[in-house]
Amino acid sequence: MARMMGVKIEVLKGDWRRAVDPAAVTQRLRADTGHEIKAILAVQIDTASGVVNDIAAIRQAINAAGHPALFMVDCVASLGCMPFDMDGWGVDVAMAGSQKGLMMPPGISFNALSPKAIEASKAATLPKAYWGWDEIVEMNKGGYWPSTPNTNLLYALSEALDMILGQGLAAVFARHQRWGEAVRGAVRAWGLPTQCADASAHSPVLTGVVTPAGVDADALRKLIHDRFDLSLGTGLGKVKGRMFRIGHLGDSNDLTLMAALAGVEMGLKLAGVATAGSGVQAAMDFFAAHPLPQSLQAAA
Repeated sequence: MARMMGVKIEVLKGDWRRAVDPAAVTQRLRADTGHEIKAILAVQIDTASGVVNDIAAIRQAINAAGHPALFMVDCVASLGCMPFDMDGWGVDVAMAGSQKGLMMPPGISFNALSPKAIEASKAATLPKAYWGWDEIVEMNKGGYWPSTPNTNLLYALSEALDMILGQGLAAVFARHQRWGEAVRGAVRAWGLPTQCADASAHSPVLTGVVTPAGVDADALRKLIHDRFDLSLGTGLGKVKGRMFRIGHLGDSNDLTLMAALAGVEMGLKLAGVATAGSGVQAAMDFFAAHPLPQSLQAAA
């Protein structure tokens, strides 16, 4: 157990290739008979691995334990790309950012709060800044913020929301899911494993690709960037140097994604990585066989 900023942090051990196990959450919370645990924190999409956690199932696990802790969810990588039902799933605090599915530069973050979270914050004694919700909530009633806002990004946010809502959430979510399936098909065709080993937990916004033993994923990324001006995500933490990430989210299209896959495939060949087949051809075949439904094409 670690301590950070006066808070004891306990990490529930799991598998970096799989989603959080709700049963393990229930078991740990039932053991906390004194209710010392004040909050359960989870991410909806883990950016490091491309794994989706079932937020509704984790809430059910908390309820099954009868535990009063706040449920706090990071949906930075998922907001605007897949369903997130804060009220329906019983989330107390949701945190997101501007730089992923909302298609903007980094610079704005968001908190959404339940009444339970607001009440808990009133009794909290830890130092607070951006978590000092009382002043923020009060000033927001009149459309204000207690410090200088990033006005340019607020204008960008307005445009991004117009784009998303103009397409319709159903079309946006279907598009991301379809892109994810195409990329995973390409990775399978190359004969490489994805970092996410659970087919039911694949992310619709990014795919982690594990490189063969002896292949430095960061050296491969550098080769692809230098030769094709294509930037791929790095492996993080335990998997640094062992995987790279392909993003497939936001304001993009099939052709742009095909170009990215072509850059990866050419880079693999230049690096001497033997592939089982053509991921580019597999993705093209998938897109040809799985066009967007007619009802969504106009919106997309």
